[in-house]
Amino acid sequence: MNKLALSFCYAFRGMATAFIKERNMKIHALATALVVCSGLYFHIESTQWLILLLAIAFVVCLEMVNTAIEALVDLVTEEYRRLAAVAKDVAAGAVLISSLIAVAIGLIIFLPYIKTLF
Repeated sequence: MNKLALSFCYAFRGMATAFIKERNMKIHALATALVVCSGLYFHIESTQWLILLLAIAFVVCLEMVNTAIEALVDLVTEEYRRLAAVAKDVAAGAVLISSLIAVAIGLIIFLPYIKTLF
């Protein structure tokens, strides 16, 4: 197998590992499914789809980076170190911010559609 094909294999293996082993990734997958089903139900506009897809990708990618940082820190040290905690906490904070922004985007897009139901 050539180097390019191998790099894709490694990338897919990393994605699979994140989705299989990380609880938060499963939560993001569930949220993504909910958003996609809601978008299909409400027939949202293509621009809204693009914004939602970017928000989903942003959250999922940051969650994967967070997972990588946590694994790397755990590989380097098993004992508590302040800088290790900072690295993990900052990465988790980035995921939290992206998730909150994604929720805000979802509310901005879906609330007008939800209001029409009532």
